[in-house]
Amino acid sequence: MANRKTVELALQGGGAHGAYTWGVIDRLLEDDAIHIEGICGTSAGAMNAVVVADGLQRDGKPGAQASLRRFWKAVSDAAQWSPIQRTPLDRLLGRWTLDYSPGYILMDLMSRVISPYDLNPLNLNPLRDLLIEHVDFDCVRRCQGIKLFVAATNVRTGKQKIFRREEMTADKVMASACLPFLFKAVEIDGEAYWDGGYMGNPALFPLVEECDAQDLIIVQINPIKRHDIPRSANEIQNRVNEISFNASLIKEVRTLALLKRLIQEENLDRKRYKDMLIHRISADAELEPLSVSSKLNAEWAFLQHLHDVGFRAADNWLTQNYDALGKRSTLDIESVYVHD
Repeated sequence: MANRKTVELALQGGGAHGAYTWGVIDRLLEDDAIHIEGICGTSAGAMNAVVVADGLQRDGKPGAQASLRRFWKAVSDAAQWSPIQRTPLDRLLGRWTLDYSPGYILMDLMSRVISPYDLNPLNLNPLRDLLIEHVDFDCVRRCQGIKLFVAATNVRTGKQKIFRREEMTADKVMASACLPFLFKAVEIDGEAYWDGGYMGNPALFPLVEECDAQDLIIVQINPIKRHDIPRSANEIQNRVNEISFNASLIKEVRTLALLKRLIQEENLDRKRYKDMLIHRISADAELEPLSVSSKLNAEWAFLQHLHDVGFRAADNWLTQNYDALGKRSTLDIESVYVHD
């Protein structure tokens, strides 16, 4: 296609809210005018990324779309027997929160006082089993049609670790999604890893340095700002979670903004440094009201709702900004990530 645009995707993590990212990717894959050169994902973003690579290798874009739907449906099916469920009142009122779920409250309290090394000595993780069942990592490693990067945090050094498509395994994806209060650190080659969100949610520089596309699209799950001051314990925990998992992204975007300005002012060699065009697909109005507890809500109705929100957000973004791809950034970095 003569007017096809090539992009890179940076996918945030966010538990069940990753179904929003599923919707965004679903819309982008549906468009033959969009080619995805590379994806960097963290936690749920990493899972979306490897599912896409697996599907692409099997049956192109339709295969990737089908694989994403199967994966998220499997997540929902596996959660049907979980003790962490919405209360009848929440269902009646149409609230997606788990704040009043006895199972969620008990899990939250136990995770604050009991280590996962004591609470889950066998290190059972149904999500790992599900990932192995639904993703053929041989297919992922063979998928030449896309560059793949998954971010994790080295527990011992505190540094970011990037795993690439050629070396991808289920353990490396689970390392990216390892919440330290719930699961033991994932050990790979003698090193222990926690959730990649602490150091890169998502990591941007692998896409900048190892991909050729100029357009980088951030698919944002965690709201940057909130209008109300958190007052309850749950609200405070939720906001701390959002700030922590957005901090590394804000720093990387600000660094890219600085590089961009130096390039435009001809203080850096354009042949050596790439002038990136930065974009963001977000749905703050729909995602902001969702509490941190809803990230563990894997009901199919909720996942479908998030998918539809993401699909519409991507569709609206393409309608408004497709012509800007390859020409200019559509993200106002200064107002979104810099100025208070």
